[in-house]
Amino acid sequence: MRLKTLERHKMINLFNAHIESLSIHRVGNKSRNEAIFISETPYGLNDEIVPLLKEYFFKPFREKEENYFQFAHEVDLEYNDMFNLATELFTSPSNAHEVSKKITKHLFEQSNHPHIKNGEVYVAYLTNVNIDNNVVDAIGVFKSEIKSDFMQFEEKDSTLEMILQQGINLNKLDKGCLIFNHKKEEGYKILTVDSNRYDARYWLEHFLSVDAFQDENFMTKKYLKFCQGFAKDVVFPAEDKKEEVMFMNRSVNYFAKNDEFEESNFLNEVLVNPDLIPEFKNYKVDKGEKYSIEDVTSFPIANAAVSDARRSIKNVINLDTNIQIKLDFINPESAEKFVEKGWDEEKQMYYYLVYFNKEQKS
Repeated sequence: MRLKTLERHKMINLFNAHIESLSIHRVGNKSRNEAIFISETPYGLNDEIVPLLKEYFFKPFREKEENYFQFAHEVDLEYNDMFNLATELFTSPSNAHEVSKKITKHLFEQSNHPHIKNGEVYVAYLTNVNIDNNVVDAIGVFKSEIKSDFMQFEEKDSTLEMILQQGINLNKLDKGCLIFNHKKEEGYKILTVDSNRYDARYWLEHFLSVDAFQDENFMTKKYLKFCQGFAKDVVFPAEDKKEEVMFMNRSVNYFAKNDEFEESNFLNEVLVNPDLIPEFKNYKVDKGEKYSIEDVTSFPIANAAVSDARRSIKNVINLDTNIQIKLDFINPESAEKFVEKGWDEEKQMYYYLVYFNKEQKS
């Protein structure tokens, strides 16, 4: 067993990614009888526009938590339209523009709901993308929907005129996905963003037809979410808020210091009260399917998911007397040694007793 560092570790690196080709089209809303516009030729990239486009396309994926998806179909992957189009494009990158037309037409066919906004569709073929320490090609499909107002100025005789125009805000991508030429047999690894979720099914379900990619990142994240549910629903009622916080602390620390998760070892290490072990197993029978971990007892642990969980888990005890006690996740032994809970007969109230040597400057 070795102690692992928990710095932020992303499984993709887009820093050296190169836009090999770009095609731009426009889709309308079919239910409003809006048209589709297909460009006859690819967009002519230049040194001025490429850095702006890379920032516009990639920024949301750098900032977003990495939740991977994969193309899926209830019968067979070969019936998933986007899986087939991605495979065609990866097989023949020189045919990128023709495939981009098919992708745009496929998106247009899904644009039936009256809430779906028209917009520009960008299909980019990318090279030199790093994922899981592999350098691969990728396909980017992006859509801009929301137009922003901006001002232009023009000198006219002796007066400076204001001209109101509309355009795309390069600081906010409305929709996008990155399809990596990696793990093809499972349906490729895919990242997606959707800033305007007026119809959650339109982009993910109807256009892409994806399921969550169940890798170690997914399993680590889901199991820790399940532990949070158990802490809240079982540990807190059976013990108290301090033990709920400490159970999650011990859970995260188990994941942080191990490379492999093994359920029986985990339970023996994190559940101080052995009576809660059968409670945990019963809770897993009831709730495991909700978290996609019903049949899971071992898996490799993903560092990035542990880091994300540590940031999101609350380590505060809120009391009804408007007082908060914050416990340190980095040094959990302090809470075990220096915080005690008791009952005051005279006041008929619970209390926390906190030991310390001196108060520290804030």
